[in-house]
Amino acid sequence: MKELYIKQKVFSLSEKFTVKNQHEEDVYYVEGSFMKFPKTFSIMNTMGDEVALITKKVFTFLPKFLVEVNGQEVLSIKKEFSFFKARYTIDAEGIEVRGSWWDMDFQVLQHGEVIGEVSKKWFTWGDSYNVQIFDEKMDVIMLALVVAIDCVKADEQAAASVTSTPTI
Repeated sequence: MKELYIKQKVFSLSEKFTVKNQHEEDVYYVEGSFMKFPKTFSIMNTMGDEVALITKKVFTFLPKFLVEVNGQEVLSIKKEFSFFKARYTIDAEGIEVRGSWWDMDFQVLQHGEVIGEVSKKWFTWGDSYNVQIFDEKMDVIMLALVVAIDCVKADEQAAASVTSTPTI
């Protein structure tokens, strides 16, 4: 089993953060595109090689995020049309998420077998996540999935704050 810890900085304009292992060593770096379109997050290993890319598609009716690992699209997160509560679906070959991914407390399964678990750490400064990976060759996909879901959540929260702002 492998554990990764993601801690985002609260006031980081550059949208950069590190991912550490259980020994508190840096293992991945995540860098977001600040004020660029389309919005992307690049995940790099310690050598600086890009291992995954998350892209928010532009010019779509409803938001859609694509996740590429080693240059191949492995999953997408799409907002579904609904009147009341925001609903998203995760499309991936053999990968499904069970639990409350909106609260960042879920399991990731591949072909019915649990390959990892994600839990949000509460009462921390910034968003912090604990990612347990049971199939270590899936660590990049697990990390990309967590970053993509966090990006979807941040996008949804930003949209909600804009629509709930009172006008004068």
